[in-house]
Amino acid sequence: MVPTLWIVLGPLGQSVTAATLLGAGAHLVFPAREAAIFKAAGVIYGVPVLGFGLLWAAIAIAITVRTARQDLPFSLTWWSFTFPVGTCVTGTIGLALATGSEVLRAAAVVFFIGLVIAWLLVAARTARGAITGRLFLPTPAAAGP
Repeated sequence: MVPTLWIVLGPLGQSVTAATLLGAGAHLVFPAREAAIFKAAGVIYGVPVLGFGLLWAAIAIAITVRTARQDLPFSLTWWSFTFPVGTCVTGTIGLALATGSEVLRAAAVVFFIGLVIAWLLVAARTARGAITGRLFLPTPAAAGP
């Protein structure tokens, strides 16, 4: 169940992506003054939401690392590491473009590298589990208290 902690990041990152993209494209529909308001609204919304996402990511990382040290068995729920991190990457890129912030641009690169590593790890573990057949076996029941 630990990998599912990461799912919370999905709506956060995706909503930041949507807000910044809507702000960036507002000039196609609205006059310059109103388009600038939409662009600013995307940033005003995106910064605190991304901040909360980073806080949640820190919590999820801490719990994941702790659980991994105690033996975190592989299952298909590990794919829930990938999509949410991807939405945080696109949200961070959107904010970086909207603000021109080099810090956000660098953070987006770091997040993207983390996404690629997570995707490769989960894909490799899925392939290995499928080849060995272990992925298709039922998980052992957890011991009671």
